[in-house]
Amino acid sequence: MNNCAHTQRVIERTEADSELLVCVKCRPKANSETPGDNDGLRPGRRLYDALLAAGAPEGVRLRAVECLQNCDAGCTAALRGGAGKWTYVYGNLESALAGVLLEGARAYHAAPDGLIPWRQRPDHFKRNCVARIPPAEFPDPLEESDT
Repeated sequence: MNNCAHTQRVIERTEADSELLVCVKCRPKANSETPGDNDGLRPGRRLYDALLAAGAPEGVRLRAVECLQNCDAGCTAALRGGAGKWTYVYGNLESALAGVLLEGARAYHAAPDGLIPWRQRPDHFKRNCVARIPPAEFPDPLEESDT
């Protein structure tokens, strides 16, 4: 039986938790003119390390992931929560935007359904949302009445 710490963390996750998933395999965008750093780390890993150093907001777990399949948009992260929350995927991130991402994660966690009011969203979130994914259970918009 596998009883590693990682398995324990997954089992202990509650519906109230929010997660900030950061692709640590992201490379610079193909058309990026940003010079690479000589530390040997990919930009996605640098972003993750910056977030880790800053500390995640209360109620938000920071997790590294292999790939979010958004390679054309540079570094990518996703915010997901409990059963009733929408999931968001954001691109064009870099380690210098760690504070913005944490601000957005804080607002996401505070929103019961994950929908951050437009005026409260960080500007980067407004312009770089790759996808908004509904929760597992959601009302069918075609069955709702127009009256």
